[in-house]
Amino acid sequence: MTFYPTDRLALFIDGANLYSAAKGLGFDIDYRKLLEEFRTRGVLVRAYYYTALVEDQEYSPIRPLVDWLDYNGFRLVTKPAREYTDAQGRKRWRGDMDVEIAVDMLEMAAHADHLVLFSGDGDFRCLVEAVQRKGARVTVVSTVKSQPPMASDDLRRQADHFIDLSDLADIIGRPSRLPRFIQESRTGADREADAEA
Repeated sequence: MTFYPTDRLALFIDGANLYSAAKGLGFDIDYRKLLEEFRTRGVLVRAYYYTALVEDQEYSPIRPLVDWLDYNGFRLVTKPAREYTDAQGRKRWRGDMDVEIAVDMLEMAAHADHLVLFSGDGDFRCLVEAVQRKGARVTVVSTVKSQPPMASDDLRRQADHFIDLSDLADIIGRPSRLPRFIQESRTGADREADAEA
């Protein structure tokens, strides 16, 4: 990664996009480690996390993460998800955060030297170009190693740097969250295999 110790950094995390990319690579993000890693890379000015929330649900699986991020150094940007019905008649939720990310990146370009965008969405290519015209460098973090690839080729070409999320898995990944009995049975099977060898 090309970061300078004096760089003023700002992180822009498209929550849904990063979640999908990490799941495609088979790991979970440890947001504490992510923040710590980029704090060692320069002067972290701001870390934004963007997500849409379903408001009328009693429990949302993303709520604990959102609350934790809000109390632990991230600037949370949320909006209500909109419900729609897909072609098969199933209820779905949509919550595009592209405009919010674009506005914040354009505003932060005057206050940061290096902007890091955690998204592979090709719609951000023009945004990256506009931020670069303001004098900021842009690194895109996503992946081309998942099936299908999550990073747009146009976005990768436009960015000053591209980091494949798979290269960060050991640095910002969280250990397996498999239930203990599955972990123990796998460990037991591994021991048996080693004994036979």
